[in-house]
Amino acid sequence: MLQQIMDIAGPALAASTPVDATRAFYDAMVPLGATYCQTRHYRRPATTLTSTSHFAAGGVIARIARDGWTGCGAFNYICFDQNPLLIPIREGRTRYRVSDFAPHHDRSFGTYWDAWAECGAGDVICATSYGAERAIASLHLGFGHLGFGQRAFAPDEAQAISMAGLMLTEHLMGLSAPLPPDPVRLTRRERDCMAFVAEGKSDWEISVILRISEATARFHVDNARAKLGAVNRAQAVARLVSLRLM
Repeated sequence: MLQQIMDIAGPALAASTPVDATRAFYDAMVPLGATYCQTRHYRRPATTLTSTSHFAAGGVIARIARDGWTGCGAFNYICFDQNPLLIPIREGRTRYRVSDFAPHHDRSFGTYWDAWAECGAGDVICATSYGAERAIASLHLGFGHLGFGQRAFAPDEAQAISMAGLMLTEHLMGLSAPLPPDPVRLTRRERDCMAFVAEGKSDWEISVILRISEATARFHVDNARAKLGAVNRAQAVARLVSLRLM
């Protein structure tokens, strides 16, 4: 099994750039029926994970697909209208198939698989690596079979491909430029509360000024402190000032 994995991943692991590594991996998969490939290196949104926030995170390294695929109606449907891949990301899955979360026999995913068919993909093998500060490197590798009556991979063959894919995403994590610092995003209410903290106000005083409960004031202050990575309120205020957010 290990030799099989290395035969697949070897050329990609020898590549010195993320794009070259993606291309080498895809080229190794074409004889096995690969029709689509996308790799990304991005930061998982700090806000609620939705189709929109996931797409907005960007970080596409390479997308190998038919001409006109990106931005077409089928592409947009997969990315925004029905995206079951948010589930494995929330669960921290590292290797899976799209059909694990969008079963072919489930009629509610009929349009979803029709959309993938426009890209020539009958199923997609995915690998995801998770790094520090919500960094993610991912691979989506589409095949024209796996679920539609054509030659299906044997279990050990599919396992080798997915494990090789995970080796690729780990390699991409190391090759890609460091992600820019994660901007601190405070809500308006969190900013208001921290401004009063900077003035020396207590939670009770803030609650009176803003006409909210003391527990709610404390909640907003604690949220702001956590987002800033501060150990206490004084450090949170100092960090806000140093970041020019106050």
